[in-house]
Amino acid sequence: MESRIKRRCESHRWDRRKLDDVRKIIEKFSQSRVLVVGDIMADEFIWGKVNRISPEAPVPVVNVTEETLRLGGAANVVNNIVSLGGEVLLCGVIGNDTVGKRLKRELKKIGVEIEGIVKEDKRPTTVKTRIIAHGQQIVRYDREKRAPLLPESYEKINTFIKKRINDVDAVIISDYGKGVITEPLIKEILFLTKSNGKIISVDPKIYNFYMYKNVTVITPNHYEAANAAGMEINSEEDLVNAGKLIIEKLKCKSLLITRGEEGMSLFADGKIVHIPAVAREVYDVTGAGDTVISAFTLCLSAGADFIDGAFISNFAAGIVVGKVGTSTASRKEVVKSIEEYFSRNRFFNYRVEK
Repeated sequence: MESRIKRRCESHRWDRRKLDDVRKIIEKFSQSRVLVVGDIMADEFIWGKVNRISPEAPVPVVNVTEETLRLGGAANVVNNIVSLGGEVLLCGVIGNDTVGKRLKRELKKIGVEIEGIVKEDKRPTTVKTRIIAHGQQIVRYDREKRAPLLPESYEKINTFIKKRINDVDAVIISDYGKGVITEPLIKEILFLTKSNGKIISVDPKIYNFYMYKNVTVITPNHYEAANAAGMEINSEEDLVNAGKLIIEKLKCKSLLITRGEEGMSLFADGKIVHIPAVAREVYDVTGAGDTVISAFTLCLSAGADFIDGAFISNFAAGIVVGKVGTSTASRKEVVKSIEEYFSRNRFFNYRVEK
């Protein structure tokens, strides 16, 4: 009861004039350059239809109609940044295999430098395969190796980051727990970003969560936040308590917790901002976190404050969850989505508590 009494929420709102701010911020994305360091993956999709159940076991039989391979993990963060109009460098590891070669070709197609991609002969490129029937995911299976990288691979990654740190405005750590992001590398990246005055954004996994101290922003989903705080999140009050605990431990400038259909909550500058979700239809949440950290980092690079960054990221995420499979949001789509929202509504309401 005591914590409920202490909570003071104030209602705030943006009107159509917010569009001018949004356009100015998004226009500056093209002037931003971001280095993404993390686990490069391929997202494979097998599309089909189900007309019967197997006579061998109580499972659906999928009649395959199409197969696609998309950029995943850190590569999907890169794809989102490119789609939003920013410039980007990528640093990570792939295997000496067909999938790794295909990923490099796809990255070249969208204009991404591949100098920072390290190849390991005995390590497969991580692949997440999803079988989709009638727009619904039936099963997913992964092919990966989570063992630490070879010492020479870490050396190549460190060398690349040191070489290019002054060429970028921000660094994103895309940690999927596949072996690239380790404590020594985290310490090196944090030292370099702090020494060179760069924005540092982190999409974390629980294994390394409390190594990310003093970063600009960390973006866990509410499950990851609950795990990190060591508590269940069953209410907004629980979420606020978990967020305060994480902020206190990490001493980070901001914490952005994504909450699915509940939207997102931003902890920054001594305030907690609750922003409602805007997605009208949710088909697939795959890669939505990649979109959030990409858009938020570009906003900060463009000079936006934390609240405006969260506002724009929220609309970007609302676009990708309305698509099936690993997807991106473009600058035009984000602006259009916000314009359409204000064409239907006079105000965008959100809540702030101190």
